Amino acid sequence: MTAFVERDLRALRGAVAVAGVGHAGLGQANGYTEMEILVQAAQRAVADAGLTLRDIDGICTASVTSPMWAMPVIEHLGLRPSFIDSTMLGGSSFVAHLMPAIQALASGQCNAVLVCYGSTQRTSTVSRAEIAKARKHLDPQPYETPYAPLPPLSAYALAAARHMHQYGTTREQLAEVALAASRWAQLNPEAQRRDPITLEQILAAPMVSDPLTVRDCCLVTDGAGAYVLVRADRARSLPRPPVYVLGSATAVWHRQISAMHDLTVTSAQESGRRAFAMAGVTAADIDVVELYDAFSINPILFLEDLGFCQKGEGGAFVSGGRIAPGGALPVNTNGGGLCCVHPGMYGVFIMIEAVRQLRGDCGARQINNARLALVHGNGGTLSSQSTAILGTAETL
Repeated sequence: MTAFVERDLRALRGAVAVAGVGHAGLGQANGYTEMEILVQAAQRAVADAGLTLRDIDGICTASVTSPMWAMPVIEHLGLRPSFIDSTMLGGSSFVAHLMPAIQALASGQCNAVLVCYGSTQRTSTVSRAEIAKARKHLDPQPYETPYAPLPPLSAYALAAARHMHQYGTTREQLAEVALAASRWAQLNPEAQRRDPITLEQILAAPMVSDPLTVRDCCLVTDGAGAYVLVRADRARSLPRPPVYVLGSATAVWHRQISAMHDLTVTSAQESGRRAFAMAGVTAADIDVVELYDAFSINPILFLEDLGFCQKGEGGAFVSGGRIAPGGALPVNTNGGGLCCVHPGMYGVFIMIEAVRQLRGDCGARQINNARLALVHGNGGTLSSQSTAILGTAETL
């Protein structure tokens, strides 16, 4: 059965391409609602694709604050879509939306899909505490909530502590992830945290949940992002170079981190395996990697689970500037969620950065001759994992 499914998915390899990307309200969107910056990002992505909103007949979107989010988004954009996906898997949602959209486009159900997200979590009049209180009812976690952890920070600190205990990973190696993100952000004028910092300063930053310091944790910002998908044949007639979706897969093994069988192993092992199989490439072929780095432990876990290094070797793998500018494997080239932007859910922004890298649009941080990019989204507390392999026309 598995072989049949993978063979069937190979037929969708390169059938769909990203034709346009856009963002808005990065950092602090003072005076704007999350819907308003989402609309701005959507308009920019559609224009970047050389289309108009009248051409959009499919939509994928999700929100932390509204379980019926797709309906007001459709209303505000004036759409009448024939394909709608509002599956909510946390921050990985906007990578996970790829496969349903690919299937809808390939079947002819629709012709142009807009994937979009917006949040004003930094400047909103609704406090994060109020949102967290509401989520206790919308997203119950009965085996953890009674103990009043600091979500999601406590969960990621737990995974980091276990990795350190089991494999000898050090706080210095966690700090190497944050340092690499900082060095990439200094090359990105859109990044929100561009101040130069040293490894020693990261290690000396205030501890917030042992072993994670403030600099091991993602930003809290506003921001909206969007991208447009069309069938490959149509993409070739549009203004921007198409970025083809070669592989896509999503896997979920748990919700609460206390339900993980092994705190050092995520379902990225499964999503990565299936995405690579669909794309017909391996980790060794990838030119640029965009990972959901809400915390510094994330890239270490995902680089292991996706096959860039062996389990337990992630700490050593990221050391010595390997994932920083000039290193052997460019990771999170915009500065990531640690230093670029993180408006609650970050997955749409790793898609945007990967597309821009493959189109050669990244200026000082551009990776030479980038042809294949891996995008990996994470949601919840290492709960949902979604992997995508994107490529230029040369990779078809």
